[in-house]
Amino acid sequence: MKLKELESRLQQVDVFEKPKVRLEQYPTSPHLAACMLHTIQSTFGDIQSKLVADLGCGCGVLSVGAALLGAGLCVGFDIDNDALEIFRRNAEEFELPNVDLVQCDLCSPDSGACTKRFDTVITNPPFGTKHNQGTDMAFLWTALTMAKTAVYSLHKTSTRAHIQKKAKGWGVKMEVMAELRYDLPASYKFHKKESVDIQVDFLRFSRA
Repeated sequence: MKLKELESRLQQVDVFEKPKVRLEQYPTSPHLAACMLHTIQSTFGDIQSKLVADLGCGCGVLSVGAALLGAGLCVGFDIDNDALEIFRRNAEEFELPNVDLVQCDLCSPDSGACTKRFDTVITNPPFGTKHNQGTDMAFLWTALTMAKTAVYSLHKTSTRAHIQKKAKGWGVKMEVMAELRYDLPASYKFHKKESVDIQVDFLRFSRA
């Protein structure tokens, strides 16, 4: 599937109806999701016929995209049942048999329950602002324990040096796949602007 076609399909994915600020629920745009997934598949072949996990899946745009690109199975993980209900509807509307979902807290997963169970792990984690400081790194650590081959993740560019240091300490190779602009739409009452562009890194992690 070509990039433009994938982005067009992902524009049909329903997003949060009432996003929750404590969970930093922001939708991953169809453009950003399509670019991430197309790059993962076209450059590394890490989606087609693979067992893929989507951590903090929200309404499922990355899971839907991975399924459309031929994932053997894509499992979405999220703590919020309301988001997962929208995910369920999206999966049904797209008629995707290769998608499943799990409700759980990714910052305190069952010890070893999913260790090395997935070929590829994809995540657009909370950036760890407001009351969630460190959540991005907790997601990344969980992702690394679950992946057999690679983890793909979005992080604020301003945290790159910190993440690189952590990755080195964990014995993990970090590659900056791209520098992107995350168009963050006004979603909550405290937002004063219609949208804000945040500089983000699209990162790939693999065992060194």
